[in-house]
Amino acid sequence: MEPSIFFIVVGAVAVAAVARRRGWPAPLLVTVVALLASFLPFVPDVAIDGHVLLNIVLPPLLYSAALDVSFLSFHRAMPQIRRLGIGLVVVTAVVVGLLAWWIMPELTLPGALLLGAIVAPPDAVSAASIGRRLGLPRRVMTVLSGESLINDATSLTMFRVFAAIVAGATVSLWGGIWQFILAVVVGVAVGLVFGVALHQLRMRVDDPVVNGTFGLLAPFGAYAIAEQLLGSGVLAVVAMGLFVGFNAPKTSYATRQQEAPLWLSADFLLESFVFAYIGLQLPRVVGELKDGEGGSIMLLAVVVLLAVLIVRPLFVYPAGAWGQRWTRLRLRRWEKMSAAKKVLPIAEGPGRRRRLTEDQLRRRLTETTLSWRDNAVVSWAGMRGVVTLATALAAADLAGLDAGASDAIVVVAFVVTVGTLLLQGLTLPWLIRVLGVVDDQEAQEDAKQLEAMRERSRDVGKAYLREARRTWAQEYGEDQLPAFDGYAERLVRMQAGADQAGEETVRPSPEQFAAMAKGWLSARRNLLLEERRAGNLSEEVMHELIAAMDAEELALDTRVALRT
Repeated sequence: MEPSIFFIVVGAVAVAAVARRRGWPAPLLVTVVALLASFLPFVPDVAIDGHVLLNIVLPPLLYSAALDVSFLSFHRAMPQIRRLGIGLVVVTAVVVGLLAWWIMPELTLPGALLLGAIVAPPDAVSAASIGRRLGLPRRVMTVLSGESLINDATSLTMFRVFAAIVAGATVSLWGGIWQFILAVVVGVAVGLVFGVALHQLRMRVDDPVVNGTFGLLAPFGAYAIAEQLLGSGVLAVVAMGLFVGFNAPKTSYATRQQEAPLWLSADFLLESFVFAYIGLQLPRVVGELKDGEGGSIMLLAVVVLLAVLIVRPLFVYPAGAWGQRWTRLRLRRWEKMSAAKKVLPIAEGPGRRRRLTEDQLRRRLTETTLSWRDNAVVSWAGMRGVVTLATALAAADLAGLDAGASDAIVVVAFVVTVGTLLLQGLTLPWLIRVLGVVDDQEAQEDAKQLEAMRERSRDVGKAYLREARRTWAQEYGEDQLPAFDGYAERLVRMQAGADQAGEETVRPSPEQFAAMAKGWLSARRNLLLEERRAGNLSEEVMHELIAAMDAEELALDTRVALRT
């Protein structure tokens, strides 16, 4: 690695650390500081190939984001995610392409549409960080996060099609559609293969270091192989992340506890570098423009920036209204089928199907409702990021563009990226506060679920101990029951959070202690998984309870280790 890149990374991480400490949006501060620093004479000029940037940065960021997404929430919000991640990207690319062709005909229509595909996909990193800090409702965060997981696949597929046309290949409309279908099918298939393999490894290998290392490598492998097979590397990584994340509660607590900080650090490092690189590159790119071209290209950049800002709300509100109308039509159709005694099974999770109750089926058919305030936030959360930057840098090599067209595309992409980061990123927190987009009811429902599940967990734990007591008596004899009773009482006190000071009259052996503790915790975790599968428990609440049980298991293992 060049020393200049090392110093850029260190500087970006330092600025991001200050932003986190102050509670400021780190991507925006890093971009602004890098932009100002780029005018200093001693700051190095670093240029990275777009393909390298995509292949190094995109897979881990996508995988980490997919791990954190609730699969059930993602599934329920899929109509909205699909409209934004596919429909809005296509509309934006077409509108931008036609405007660019009108303003700068020398780009040609395929070249202008290539530019549209480059600037079409938003990057939800900034929006998600702002939303989490300000407490955006889960329904809005799910839509924004889900959109960011699939819009890159749409954009990159369109990018490949238009780049091939610019390079001289003949691609028909049906050929382009076939490429998209192939990219989706192959990408998802490769991702699921990698997801199943990684999950099986995590279930069979009780070494969090090994699991974490393979977890770091898997996104790069899935992305590269899917792209090699003409599939979408983005969808491969997303499918793998959703599968592994959904099944993460079934793995060992040590794997989960090591995985979380590992990916937080990786995200922090990569995001800091990417936004610093965006800020550093803009002055260099503008400075390379030929005499006489700067004015027309900057005009094009401003028009495209305005277009991506305006097209999004013009799409979001009508699409949302259409989605609600489609939901009503689906419900009426289901009611007719229900009256005819034809109720179909609905998929509950990856690889599982089961028959749902009437209320559960109705919830699944009902699209998540976003208010006009929610849609205002979604409309304004369209900041561009790493995909726009990397594809613009890669366009010249992939499409064989001439120098003028290549410079124009790169400048427009940088202006749109930096412009949306500053305009939307700086005003989005203000918009959220002014509109009051919060959901107190969501927090109240989560609190009710937490309390109800804690009570049920206590009951399941006690039921397990009663059954285990009978097994203990059969295996060790009635005279050993006092040892079991002392341990069982201690487990119940631990679950209730009682003080652990004091000595039992009879102590079980460390091996017996560990075996009973593992079974007790397993019974309670299985309850949570069953409730999630039945649709009675949100994944967000389940993960909170799982984290508490992981802490209990860590404490138990520590006590056993100290007593051996």
